[in-house]
Amino acid sequence: MHLTMLLDMACDGFGDRVVVGRVSDGLTPADLRRRARAGAALLRSHRAEALLYVAVNGPAYPVAMFAAAFAGVPLVPVNYRLGEEQLDYLLSQHQNALVVTAPESVAHMGQLGLTALTTDEWLSGTDVDDDESDPEWTEAPAIIIYTSGTTSKPKGVLLRHENLVSYVLGSVEFAGAAQDDAALVSVPPYHIAAVANVLSNLFSGRRTLVLEQFTPQEWLGLVRDEQVTNALVVPTMLARIVGSDGDLSVPSLRNLAYGGAAMPTRIIETALSLWPEVGFVNAYGLTETSSTIAVLGPDDHRAALASDDPAVRARLGSTGRVLPTIDLEIRDPFDEVLPTGSVGRICVRGDQVSAEYAGIGRAVDERGFFDTRDKGYLDEDGYLFIGGRVDDTIIRGGENIAPAEIENVLLDHEDVDDCAVVGVADDEWGQRIEAAVVARPGRTIDPEQLRQHVRLHLRGSKTPDRIHVMDELPRTETGKLVRRRVVTAIAEAAEVVDA
Repeated sequence: MHLTMLLDMACDGFGDRVVVGRVSDGLTPADLRRRARAGAALLRSHRAEALLYVAVNGPAYPVAMFAAAFAGVPLVPVNYRLGEEQLDYLLSQHQNALVVTAPESVAHMGQLGLTALTTDEWLSGTDVDDDESDPEWTEAPAIIIYTSGTTSKPKGVLLRHENLVSYVLGSVEFAGAAQDDAALVSVPPYHIAAVANVLSNLFSGRRTLVLEQFTPQEWLGLVRDEQVTNALVVPTMLARIVGSDGDLSVPSLRNLAYGGAAMPTRIIETALSLWPEVGFVNAYGLTETSSTIAVLGPDDHRAALASDDPAVRARLGSTGRVLPTIDLEIRDPFDEVLPTGSVGRICVRGDQVSAEYAGIGRAVDERGFFDTRDKGYLDEDGYLFIGGRVDDTIIRGGENIAPAEIENVLLDHEDVDDCAVVGVADDEWGQRIEAAVVARPGRTIDPEQLRQHVRLHLRGSKTPDRIHVMDELPRTETGKLVRRRVVTAIAEAAEVVDA
């Protein structure tokens, strides 16, 4: 299986339909294939062993993805927001690469010995006649995505053609979109969701639009102006949209997918009430799994919201059911499979699961299962609940405490907009529980009253010893919390108080 197969199918099925950009000047599958072949020729002329993409999302991105596929080299989308030291480290891993980047970065790439083209130069250079060349079939991965590196140096996750094609074939209906369907994507190009959306929207025949610089007003305006039918956001974006002032109508929107981080129940309930005709989809996946492995669909959302059964209602906080192409087990620390309802490590297996790292190899056991390092459990009907990362567990006096449980209670408080619970070193208990919270606009937080709120819902040993009110929490562009920076911020706040 090869990514170019998906593009060939799109060309054969709806080659003249605009699938990238605005209707007025967007790209059809035929345009995309023509440009991809030209891009592959450019890569071969530079003897490039990889194509680095260090720029904002846009039409140049899918052209780059398929050009790399035709050339038989990996596409490496790199976080252009990184500091110079981190960015240079990643770039140094690909010395024999061609770079597509922003105009202001070209000179810096040259200083590193890399040949660079601006996104405009890349699009101009690939706008030539179709040479109808065949793709190169090599052992190179299709995509290399670097992990966020929030606790250590980033690792390159290798996604092979068969992983990505398996994901698409197992989760997307070919040509399933209508002629006028349009998807709005608001995630950066170096995130697995951006890769998955290029492939899945192309395969379904849905036109893709990108909003790189997100604001609620820009998002709402683009949805209405471009008659967007499908959209993808991260939880922090949805919270800002439903909490904004003005016209919140989205008459064309039929489906709204979210993922990348935990969604506060209060936010999704508000969104469901605000847009009852919209089908909400919660997708759970990892870079190592080529995107989504579990889905909570529109009917699941509506059933949970309408139910008086606490177990069904709780499913609003789940990630839904696992895809039929994925095997999933919940395991204890000794690798024994746990029964329904027991919390343990989420381990998965399937053709779309790469679990492969540059310089390391595949991180799977003898049965082919990948340990996601996420904690969770399955309810009696197979709904998957995520309980945070294994590494986030707080050990207080020998008791294992999941931050997510406490965070859910904090987020249910009417004054709390965002929160994080972490373990802080303590001589007596090993770790004590501390929380950082952000107040909702126009609200104030009394830390002691908030502690009492937690105590009402959880036992005393799970009540934070201290609660710190902050202006904002450190999160990545996709909404993931950077817990080590929360610990640092709490320590700095404590120093100020103790001084």
